[in-house]
Amino acid sequence: MKGAGEAGRRGEKVRSDCWVRVEPKSRGGLRLSVTTKVEAMYGEAVRATCSMALEALGVRHAVVTVEDYGALDFVLAARVEAAVKRAGLGEGRACLPEPGPGFGAKAVRERLRRSRLYLPGNEPKFFLNAALHEPDGVILDLEDSVAPSEKDAARLLVRNALRAVDFAACERTVRINQGQRGLEDVEAVVPQNVHLLLIPKVESAEQVRAVDERAEEVRKASGLKAPVHLMPIIESALGCFHALDIAKASPRVVALTIGLEDYTADLGAQRTQEGRESFWARSVVVNAARAAGVTPIDTVFSDVTDMEGLRQACLEAKALGFEGKGCIHPRQVPVVHEAFAPSAEETEKATRIVLAFEKAEKEGLGVVALGSKMIDPPVVKRALRTVKMAEALGLLPKGWRKEKK
Repeated sequence: MKGAGEAGRRGEKVRSDCWVRVEPKSRGGLRLSVTTKVEAMYGEAVRATCSMALEALGVRHAVVTVEDYGALDFVLAARVEAAVKRAGLGEGRACLPEPGPGFGAKAVRERLRRSRLYLPGNEPKFFLNAALHEPDGVILDLEDSVAPSEKDAARLLVRNALRAVDFAACERTVRINQGQRGLEDVEAVVPQNVHLLLIPKVESAEQVRAVDERAEEVRKASGLKAPVHLMPIIESALGCFHALDIAKASPRVVALTIGLEDYTADLGAQRTQEGRESFWARSVVVNAARAAGVTPIDTVFSDVTDMEGLRQACLEAKALGFEGKGCIHPRQVPVVHEAFAPSAEETEKATRIVLAFEKAEKEGLGVVALGSKMIDPPVVKRALRTVKMAEALGLLPKGWRKEKK
């Protein structure tokens, strides 16, 4: 898409999926010209979508030119809307697709968050098959992966994708922008049943509360019952020092994560694979998350060709106390899942501790003993977490308690 200047004032858009130009007129009615590479099969449908979008946006007098390269309806509608609004038309109006099969998926506070797959918010071609890779969550990214000149168009694409694309069992996540632009993102995506808002570059609890308050206002105004969960990202030295306050800023915070590219830049250090420069910060995030009762999630692994390096990074993160990692390519997802799954040895030990705990509870005992060894409450808590994950992943069969007793 072209930025400022004459093209931007006309609402011109240049994209691989479609190109739209809107030239406002004071009179003369609406003139729509559409060419599409799928003319033979879908030409009339493309024109109908464009006409529907222009009507919904209240465009009465304009010359609208559309070159379609095979965009899906929700993309075409978003592109037309962005061009219309860049031309100074359609104020206060929207062109929303009909809700698709995944629109009613429910947000869940306690769930697996081993992997979150980042999808650039201005690249809808990546949205459609994201669920096939079975990440625990998909992140439609409006922040770092989107150029400033594309932020408005990406917001509309993400809004429409949340309505139209079936993300299956994935947690439907949006990484919003910072400040006022981020609050505008919240207003656009919360009514579309987003499950989780990823808040970037958080340095204070007030930043989290500002997003939370706006999300709650929009949720209630939209008549939605399910809460919108939050995951702040710590990306600076100041954020690290306020990590606990950030993690406790709202009851809707469910996880805390760290972004090491910005963190190391803030330090003036080079990010290395060994990670010595970020060990303290990652430990801070884990401890803050655990103290607040939320899930600690590790940063992304940036080399999409190094699967062994990724596996080792996941095992290191797991050893530090993290329960998941960001993914920037679908091929990273199965490696992350395998690395964060409890091993057979971990599962076996955890089941024995859980059985001992349940027996002590049933007998009204104040302590848990495994053989002659006393088991501390934090060890029981970790075992319960391990068993829960093993059950969710099918590593423990149904009725395993009867088999073990």
